[in-house]
Amino acid sequence: MSRKNILITGASSGLGRGMAIEFARMGRNLALCARRMERLEALQQELLAINPDIQVFIRSLDVDDHDQVFEVFNAFKQDMGQIDRIIVNAGMGKGASLGTGYFYANKQTAVTNFVSAIAQCEAAMTIFREQNNGHLVTISSISALRGARRALNVYAATKAGLSSLSEGLRIEMLGTPIKVSTVHPGFIRSEINEKVKKVPFIVDTDVGCRAMVKAIEKEGANSYVPPWPWAWMRWVLKLAPLSMLKKLS
Repeated sequence: MSRKNILITGASSGLGRGMAIEFARMGRNLALCARRMERLEALQQELLAINPDIQVFIRSLDVDDHDQVFEVFNAFKQDMGQIDRIIVNAGMGKGASLGTGYFYANKQTAVTNFVSAIAQCEAAMTIFREQNNGHLVTISSISALRGARRALNVYAATKAGLSSLSEGLRIEMLGTPIKVSTVHPGFIRSEINEKVKKVPFIVDTDVGCRAMVKAIEKEGANSYVPPWPWAWMRWVLKLAPLSMLKKLS
């Protein structure tokens, strides 16, 4: 099924921006939201230059303002008439080891990556239930598979929660016209990790986003991207002893 009208949160940079570019090339109409309106405006012009036959709607949104999430999603619904796919992408990676004085950074990551994701899923599912159709996509992480230490501790926990939330929705929507997919990206270069120097198997943003969009288009339950090495590496991570996980994180 071709999903013509697509909404992406956290679209002003990184993976959200990269996915928007790929979908524009495919001729999809886009509803893009993020906090930084000036970046959205520049992206809107870039996308229309790539494909002048599409529509690109933009709105400012801080996903931690949960009432605003519903307002913006509903406004995009009015703009487009119908939303075929919503990609819950907005997130952050602040944090540090527990007990080292960075509670509020860890709390901010927990709220944005999980509580605010619930708000986005709630708003998306409200639209899809009314339409009796739609495709909800949540952007999790390969780190959701196992616990992680130090700065990734809370981040990994939030992504595990998001994957579980998505699976619960997927079970609930079985046999209906509403599909739920979860994408687990491996290490893809973006603003969230630009300061991290040593990362195994990392790929550039454009490579990673092409793999993500290809997986999203298949509408499978769970995908691990790029497929090499993460499609098989996930089994290694699931079985790895804690001593190995310590070396990897």
